[in-house]
Amino acid sequence: MKYNPWTLALIGTGLVSLPAVTNADETPSSVPISVLTAVPSTTLSGYVDTSIQWNMGSGNLNVPTYAFGGTSKADGFNLNVVKVSLEKPVDAADAWGAGYKVDLIFGPDANTLATQSSGVTADFGIKQAYVSLHAPVLKGLDFKLGVWDTIIGYEVFESVNNPNFTRSYGYTIEPTTHTGLQGTYQFCEAVSATVAIANTFGPTINGRANPPKAESYKTYMGSLTFTAPTNMGVLAGSTLTGCIINGYNAALGADETSYYIGGTLATPITGFKVGACYDYLGISSQPGSGSGYANAVAGYVAFQTGKWGFFGRGEYATSDIGILGARRVIAATGTVQYDLWKNVMSRVELRWDHAADGSSPYGGNPAITGDLGTKKNSFILMANVVYKF
Repeated sequence: MKYNPWTLALIGTGLVSLPAVTNADETPSSVPISVLTAVPSTTLSGYVDTSIQWNMGSGNLNVPTYAFGGTSKADGFNLNVVKVSLEKPVDAADAWGAGYKVDLIFGPDANTLATQSSGVTADFGIKQAYVSLHAPVLKGLDFKLGVWDTIIGYEVFESVNNPNFTRSYGYTIEPTTHTGLQGTYQFCEAVSATVAIANTFGPTINGRANPPKAESYKTYMGSLTFTAPTNMGVLAGSTLTGCIINGYNAALGADETSYYIGGTLATPITGFKVGACYDYLGISSQPGSGSGYANAVAGYVAFQTGKWGFFGRGEYATSDIGILGARRVIAATGTVQYDLWKNVMSRVELRWDHAADGSSPYGGNPAITGDLGTKKNSFILMANVVYKF
């Protein structure tokens, strides 16, 4: 069998075993590649995320302020992020099971996520790195200790796992990662709860709230999820989640509180789902900084049949702290997906953002420093191609 240079390099270092690679070539991309380490059952997976973007019209100094967008991605070809994951899941049959997960990310989005403890960005970051533990307490408690994704939100960092390529304003005002201890308990088939304590509200690995806070000041969070059981017929699999997070964000120098409620509803139509969510971010007044808020509501529709997928999102967001580009924003996003190539997600997306407060925050000449823009509307056409391994 012929192997590509990347695979040969891994084999040469002893990281990937020949049987594992052989099996990987014979299985779909949804099955992670087994890797040869000191710990059996470790798997390797990930993706390469690329895009083409056209911000319609001339003058794109100021663009919509949704997460992982920005002027640097306008009107050109983009490498967004490369993600490589190593994981050994907890064995469900082991009463005192243990495992781990490491997510490494490369590219511009790694800098934007900004988890680097050193503060030095070089197109590299650690997105997650935690030890997972299971304890046979009651029906079983599951823990994560280390760096893990936030427990809040309808969307996630991985755009391949979201209904649309671009992120919503709800995602934009949420925290992304935390360093701390998380615990999850499954009360029954339908109800689960997660509680956690972390160093800070912000993403910096090993970041601290002190100073200016006391050494004991931490970030606390909890969520409760209801999942419709199989005996609920066509509604089976529908979810409803509520979450709250409170802590100190060193990047803003202020306390923050996030509230979230969201859910997805299955329908009698095969492949058709609807969803909705609401996010609220409150910033407490601190010495040298004022208080403020941002909130966002979004509705989602999704229809998948065969290789085709059609996804829509409408949202309305308001803020008094300038993080949305305008005090009030209306946005609509439509995405068409067609899986033509094996292991590849390919989709085309059109996004419209409108400043509903009478301002004109978009556009502007890049040659003029401080140009505040001249347009109330932004239209962006994108193609997103992701290879998953």
